[in-house]
Amino acid sequence: MAGGAIAASSVSALAVLGQASPLLRPFWTLVHVAALALGLWLLWNGRQPTWLSRIGRPVSTVVQPPAGARMRVSGPARSLMAGALWLAWPCGLLQSALVIAALANGPAAGAAVMGAFAVASSVGLWAGPALWWRLNGGGAIASLVGTWSVRLAGAGLAAASLWSLGRDLWPRVAAFCFG
Repeated sequence: MAGGAIAASSVSALAVLGQASPLLRPFWTLVHVAALALGLWLLWNGRQPTWLSRIGRPVSTVVQPPAGARMRVSGPARSLMAGALWLAWPCGLLQSALVIAALANGPAAGAAVMGAFAVASSVGLWAGPALWWRLNGGGAIASLVGTWSVRLAGAGLAAASLWSLGRDLWPRVAAFCFG
């Protein structure tokens, strides 16, 4: 919920700043072009690029904890850390919920959107891994499902990027070229 409140506040501030500064428009366009390229890459290859699949993986070969060192976190601090890490997870569904929260009218509405997302997605988060483990035992079927899932996500990302570009960039190009 805190992530939704932060996203809503950030986008509201970005909207105000965007109206005041035309320098952000090219950056916004560049982000959507990059998302379009990533979506098309996912659609074509059916797997994540290597640089993207490395995000969030442990760097155990670089950073070694001292012998016998253990970090124990319990209680509310553990829940807070798990929630903060979950918010940063590169998950398309979670990021889409954050985008919806960012479109909310303010921090409280953004927090409410993320709270509703947490309640609604809890069943899927519980049942999804069980279904995946069951499919994963099938070998070729699990591989096919995984590949087409990534392709479907790539198609969705490319479509959303094209829609965003169409709403902002193409009218300006047409006005420049024909107007």
